[in-house]
Amino acid sequence: MSDSTINLVQVRRDLHAIPELALHEVQTQQYLKKTIATFASDFLTIKEVPEVETALLVRLAGMHPQKTIGYRADIDALPIKEETGLPFASKHPGVMHACGHDIHMTVALGILAYFAKNQPKDNLIFIFQPAEESEAGGKRLYEAGALTGDFKPDELYALHDQPALPAGQIATKMGTLFAGTTEIHLQVVGQGGHAAYPQQAKDALLAACSFVNQVQTVVSRNVNPIHGGVVTIGSFHAGTIGNVIAGEAKLAGTIRAFTQTDLELMQKRVRAIAEGIAVACDVQMNLELIQGGYYPVENNPKTTAALMAFMEENPEVDFVEAQPAMTGEDFGFLLQQFPGTMFWLGVGDPEHSLHDARLNPDERAINAGVQAMVAYFNQQMGQ
Repeated sequence: MSDSTINLVQVRRDLHAIPELALHEVQTQQYLKKTIATFASDFLTIKEVPEVETALLVRLAGMHPQKTIGYRADIDALPIKEETGLPFASKHPGVMHACGHDIHMTVALGILAYFAKNQPKDNLIFIFQPAEESEAGGKRLYEAGALTGDFKPDELYALHDQPALPAGQIATKMGTLFAGTTEIHLQVVGQGGHAAYPQQAKDALLAACSFVNQVQTVVSRNVNPIHGGVVTIGSFHAGTIGNVIAGEAKLAGTIRAFTQTDLELMQKRVRAIAEGIAVACDVQMNLELIQGGYYPVENNPKTTAALMAFMEENPEVDFVEAQPAMTGEDFGFLLQQFPGTMFWLGVGDPEHSLHDARLNPDERAINAGVQAMVAYFNQQMGQ
């Protein structure tokens, strides 16, 4: 069912070799444009977005459109040095498609190639979105007005690859699939001094340690236990030498929850803890909490029920119901604006997780993903 004129495995390997960071996906966008140009379809329109320069939108006009179906693929990579040893490994030092966005783009191109040759009944739009890993590219596109008019979807779909699932398996669930996230950035400003005279200093390191310890109570004593949440501090820098009291400390971390209500509650409690420590330790706590476009990925009941029913009933699809994950995804913001569904696509590398420098997806997943979504879209359009 996929288009035989495009070598999807080669496309994936080409994209894997040229990973680029958020909002710098210039070479990636050029490759996408060049590939899409080969489809040579008279009902295909390409749109660029000046406010989000590396974005690329493609519209296929339907024969007898009743609605517009959207499909989104993220295109950015991560600041990770690749350690796969593959012959098509990253050519860009310190940057890698360790989250599988090369797979995401390739599946989207496969679906697009099919419908560029076989005109759909309804309109289809494909959103090649920059900056999912950081900088909230989905929110940027929406706020730029890119998803309006002929490019406004009535329903919207996207996948995320999952190395823990067998290659080609599809999984999703009703309700929240992924958590919403908020970045924590904290600068503690005290007053340095000699280790022998603590009364003359204001210990920023001690205050920062108190913050790390106390935020661990946010989930255990504020969030309903059946809801779930997490606060993690992953970066802590303070001090210069053992006999000097630190005058400054810097921390970074993340807050994650399955509902926006819980996420906002957790943000409120983290702020309160910082304010209390500032008073107790007589230091300045410069706290910044950044959610941006990283809302919980809440699947729409109607589109998700349709997708799940189709995948469960299709004998050619390996489908399982997913469990919710604390993974963050800026597709959650787009699902606040348009009804739609995100799903996992298994890529069969259980020894390596997402964001692992050794991640090596099984490329057989690509065609399975293309075929499943082509069949689903055809069914949704009554073709």
